[in-house]
Amino acid sequence: MKFAVIVFPGSNGDIDMFHAIKDELGEEVEYVPHTADSLAGFDGILLPGGFSYGDYLRTGAIARFSKVMGEVVKAAKAGVPVLGVCNGFQILLEAGLLPGAMRRNRELAFICKPAQLMVENNKTMFTSGYEIGETITIPIAHGEGNYYCDEETLGLLKKNNQIAFTYHGENPNGSLEDIAGITNEEGNVLGMMPHPERAVDTLLGSADGLKLFQSIVRNWRENHVVNA
Repeated sequence: MKFAVIVFPGSNGDIDMFHAIKDELGEEVEYVPHTADSLAGFDGILLPGGFSYGDYLRTGAIARFSKVMGEVVKAAKAGVPVLGVCNGFQILLEAGLLPGAMRRNRELAFICKPAQLMVENNKTMFTSGYEIGETITIPIAHGEGNYYCDEETLGLLKKNNQIAFTYHGENPNGSLEDIAGITNEEGNVLGMMPHPERAVDTLLGSADGLKLFQSIVRNWRENHVVNA
């Protein structure tokens, strides 16, 4: 499986993402600049964390108009797995690939620490390696991770089982209903504030994030064999 790590001006999680795929997962991966006009040949797309365009205007709001995002949208609509982490999640929201918006953290301060998550849905291509209700440790590092949506959207997220992860024990940022990660209705786009790519080895404090990437590859291989 070949992954693309999209690099925006201000990305800082791209190297971690590359390492997670190449050295821990053992799959093929390439950096793709924000100026790219094609994502042909890639089987999975990863939008890393950071401060794209300095977080000017609004987190992810400028990156959403990068040339490559047109290709990300096309790939997502074609069913390609798309994962947005932290700033990548914010970009997916701005691009309309996921519903809702991000607000400043409840305490108006940047947070960087391990977080406890609960797996709310293990029937997605990103979470099939987990048990439903499993608690995992994944680090967070954000200033605007307070997820919000209106009541109608929240109702749809629950109805369609689109809430993939919630914060467990402590809600660090005030996110609505403790939401830490959601998918699109089709299930091939996941946005999450915690950083699974920074939890792929016990030396980092947790290897719980590796299962997410393994789930993507396993799902892709199963579909690839079926469709071959």
